[in-house]
Amino acid sequence: MTKTTIGLLLFPNMTQLDLTGPLQVFSRLPNAKVYLVAKTMAPVTSDTALMLPPTTDFAHCPQLDVICVPGGAGADDLVNDEDTLAFLRQQADQARYLTSVCTGALVLGAAGLLRGYRATTHWSALEDLAAFGAIPERSRVCIDRNRVSGGGMTAGIDFALTLAELLADRPTAQAIQLMLEYNPAPPFNAGSPDTAPQEVVAMLKQRMQGARQHRIDAVKRAADRLLRG
Repeated sequence: MTKTTIGLLLFPNMTQLDLTGPLQVFSRLPNAKVYLVAKTMAPVTSDTALMLPPTTDFAHCPQLDVICVPGGAGADDLVNDEDTLAFLRQQADQARYLTSVCTGALVLGAAGLLRGYRATTHWSALEDLAAFGAIPERSRVCIDRNRVSGGGMTAGIDFALTLAELLADRPTAQAIQLMLEYNPAPPFNAGSPDTAPQEVVAMLKQRMQGARQHRIDAVKRAADRLLRG
């Protein structure tokens, strides 16, 4: 039986949880081969103390059935990285699913791969998707044909279990969920700007103001270049 090849993109200053949540799920899929793909074979710094070693680079990566682009602050720079965008476009021609977690959706968008597709991302970046011709959808997981996107960070596990069902079947995905004991019971109902105390939302938005402006500028440059063709 032919293995399903799944590639998760690595890049500097990525949010490691965007990667490691789905990686844990995908690694338990039967008959799947998971690659950690980066521009070079040098270890990649994440947004935590965790260093991430690639298992293949762009030049040697096989054709993937599933491409997954995580997010994080580094994604704001990646939307203007031509090597990465070209790699995604090349892989997209024959991939079964083009997927993302968090602001990784902006990178797919910058590659021109979300035009006319519904997609989701972290709540703070949702409105930026429209710059790339995507249709923003506020949801935990969004499926539009062969594009599957997850919301921010922890949504990566929901996203990966959803994709596991698409790649295998529901009992397989449920068995993975059970093995991971993924049974969330958060101590606070503050995981969304809709439910968090408004003073907490305001505080976080204030802290993110500089990063938000950096993303706005990066998305504008990427969208302008995409329009120029």
